[in-house]
This record gives sequence, structure tokens and C-alpha cells, in this order.
Amino acid sequence: MKAKTHVKPGDEVVVISGNHKGKQGTVTSVNAAKSQVIVEGVRKIKKAMRKTELNPDGGIEEIDGPIHISNVKKA
Repeated sequence: MKAKTHVKPGDEVVVISGNHKGKQGTVTSVNAAKSQVIVEGVRKIKKAMRKTELNPDGGIEEIDGPIHISNVKKA
């Protein structure tokens, strides 16, 4: 069964609580099972990347981290 959410990918949202309160961006993905959304440019986290054929240098990459779905509302 698919859980219903109030936002979907592509929606413009504003963070209404937490450390990133007041920031806004576009939803890139929604994980309804974990009640999380990823908002473009809001919660940047650094992730260590292993060397691969596509990324021969490896290193540290900044990616968007998840935010709880209850902390965002449509802009």
C-alpha cells in the first residue's frame, strides 16, 4: 500500500521547523515509507565517495540530505 503525502517531487516547499527553518527549495524525492523528503539546496551533507571508474579521484562530495516530511509545507 502506498502512503499518501502532501508533497510530491517537483513541488516548491518551505522548511517550517528545525535547523533549516525558513529555507525553501524544490523537492527532488519523497520517501513515504520513512516520512522523508529531499529538498534541493536545503540540507547539505558531506559524504565520502569511494574511487570508481566513473569517479577516479573519489573524495568528499556534498549531497542534499533528507528532512522529515512534517517539517515542510508547500510554498
